[in-house]
Amino acid sequence: MTDTPADAVHRVQIEYCTQCRWLPRAAWLAQELLTTFEAELTELALKPGRGGVFVVRVDDEVVWDRREQGFPEPTAVKRLVRDRVAPGRSLGHSDRPGP
Repeated sequence: MTDTPADAVHRVQIEYCTQCRWLPRAAWLAQELLTTFEAELTELALKPGRGGVFVVRVDDEVVWDRREQGFPEPTAVKRLVRDRVAPGRSLGHSDRPGP
């Protein structure tokens, strides 16, 4: 199997805390990822959780955990997802260093 978008089978999961009411944040991040990686992702799931959880997984690998890294900026998560589903692909302005 090659890493071309036609045979890509990548799944992203965003687990968020329902007690903290983080669904809007999770949904917004999901929209950002689906828009950026529409050809590379076959599924993006929102998983309700509890206890302050906000974890992003790609193919069951944790790429961002709020408990360790704080809340992610979309650009940071996009880079981590890109590195797993489309290595070498440019993210355009998101790849440019900040001021």
